[in-house]
Amino acid sequence: MKIAYFDCFSGASGDMIAGALLDAGLKLATLKRELAKLKVRGFELKTRRVKRGMFRALKFDVQAGGEHHPHRTLRDIESIIDRSALSNRVKDDSKRVFERLARAEAKVHGTTPEKIHFHEVGAVDSIVDIVSAAIGLEQLGIERVHFSPVRLGTGMVRCRHGILPVPAPATVELLKGVPVSQTDISGELTTPTGAAILTTLGACAPASPTRFTAIGLGAGSKDRPDLPNIIRVMIGETCAKAEGDRVVVLETNIDDMPAEVVGFVFDRLFDAGALDVFMTPIQMKKNRPGVLLSVIVPGLLVETMEEIIFSETTTFGVRKYEIERRKLAREHRSVETPYGRIRVKIGRIGDVVKTVSPEYEDCRKAAERTGAALKDIRQAAMDVARDAVDE
Repeated sequence: MKIAYFDCFSGASGDMIAGALLDAGLKLATLKRELAKLKVRGFELKTRRVKRGMFRALKFDVQAGGEHHPHRTLRDIESIIDRSALSNRVKDDSKRVFERLARAEAKVHGTTPEKIHFHEVGAVDSIVDIVSAAIGLEQLGIERVHFSPVRLGTGMVRCRHGILPVPAPATVELLKGVPVSQTDISGELTTPTGAAILTTLGACAPASPTRFTAIGLGAGSKDRPDLPNIIRVMIGETCAKAEGDRVVVLETNIDDMPAEVVGFVFDRLFDAGALDVFMTPIQMKKNRPGVLLSVIVPGLLVETMEEIIFSETTTFGVRKYEIERRKLAREHRSVETPYGRIRVKIGRIGDVVKTVSPEYEDCRKAAERTGAALKDIRQAAMDVARDAVDE
């Protein structure tokens, strides 16, 4: 499996990510050819070699011309992507990034994703940054994206919404549950676009390739005196075996909480980055029925999860122990079925597909729309997905 690991020691932005992928082997001519399929006019791509501190890196610039619409809705942007001749993977990855951005902006502004009008993120250069990242990952054959804990700056930044604190509210929302490193460096180290690309298309995890085959450095706009303004991507191959990691299980017994409160605790734990949360019925002292709350979390989030459990439940104690996991490498795709487009998750060991799982919500909506049986839609999606990966 081919993995891209982004080292975010100086933060992340859309142009830095695109620059790093170009420096790691993505051809500029290929990127221009693919972006032409987007059918968005009025921009020009420029790359140049720059020095950031002691490092030589690639600066990726999108110079927008006449067509520069700063106010776009999520539907506007999805329509641009859907009408393009880009591959299904690039379309899906790009739209997922924008959907996540819309949800973050909506949460910050107290509205819905459909009502969000993107400003900076809706501009041509940001659309090109996000789509370029998706194109780069596909063209370089990247099957999985990992990234390091993300560094954040401090201070204030001016944007179309006015003066905002750094990190920007949308950036904080996007990085919820992700390990970060707060610094006293003045300025925006990580932008909403950079945070959205990494957290949507990747996961914060250690670098796992057994050998690196390419390294790229993408430069930010500012040449900071206190920290080289670059992001580093390291691309490499892993052995063809099930992936593994170590996680922590937190558990506690509860017998005096209303069911609706338990549901709220579930939501809080998942929102904060829990890998899984589940309840097991148990019999407690004095023959009282209760539940065993189990939470599987990355080691870096143990304290955060403990705080939520102590704050939101009636427990007086939490047990914890580390376990080792083996897991299939996951790939997200959208497939065209007789019932419409359905997203699927594909689990692999190396090149061998072990399982295909259609997204329930997509199948449910297709069943409601067409009147077909849910099981038939699921089976059609699995058949199409298996045929696609076998080609």
